[in-house]
Amino acid sequence: MSAVRKCLIVDDEPAAHYVLEKYIGQNPKLELVHKCFNGFEAAEYLQSHRVDLMFLDIDMPEMTGLELLQQLDEPPKTILTTAYSEFALESYDFGVIDYLLKPIYFPRFEKAIGRFFEMYPKQEWKQDNRSHISVKVDSHFEDIAFDDFWYAQSYGNYVKIFTPQKTWLATITTNELEHNLPSDKFVRVHKSYIVSLKNIESFERDTVVVKGEKIPVGITYRRELGERLR
Repeated sequence: MSAVRKCLIVDDEPAAHYVLEKYIGQNPKLELVHKCFNGFEAAEYLQSHRVDLMFLDIDMPEMTGLELLQQLDEPPKTILTTAYSEFALESYDFGVIDYLLKPIYFPRFEKAIGRFFEMYPKQEWKQDNRSHISVKVDSHFEDIAFDDFWYAQSYGNYVKIFTPQKTWLATITTNELEHNLPSDKFVRVHKSYIVSLKNIESFERDTVVVKGEKIPVGITYRRELGERLR
């Protein structure tokens, strides 16, 4: 079964939220996970959450959509939405997937979504049957089995990966690592931590215990973690 891609709406108009939410709901491969009404809310949300596709209005007060894209280190794939066609040429400098003019009609929305799906390698959409992840350690790559992966911790520009054999210091960001781990086996519990679901020994309000180690749980991750452990 194909993976469902997480979507974020960023627009200062409630009517635009209504239309996009309705369209997203008609595509079984898309899931709306959050809605923001300005660029500051979106920037804060994206600091601690990964999304696959962002529907972004350009003309918003205080911070425009293009200013938000400039600010983000690793912006998600983005489809711009606006009532003003004069921004179209400038928007493609940011590598956006498509540009939707308001009012947005469903056939045009579906065409943009088709372009989004085409941007992913086909293997990303297949069922994830991998048994390990390959990460760069020093000047070479190491294969770390998912069964051996206890948890990972941010460490500056690196990530520490804790296993029964040793602790690996990998050249990868926490966001990149999260994106490359199967979501049915791992969960992010804090902006600095990703843990193996099967190795969680206990969960309290602010911490989980993995192999005897207490790991903090961030407030923005608490609800999802609780749902995953039910």
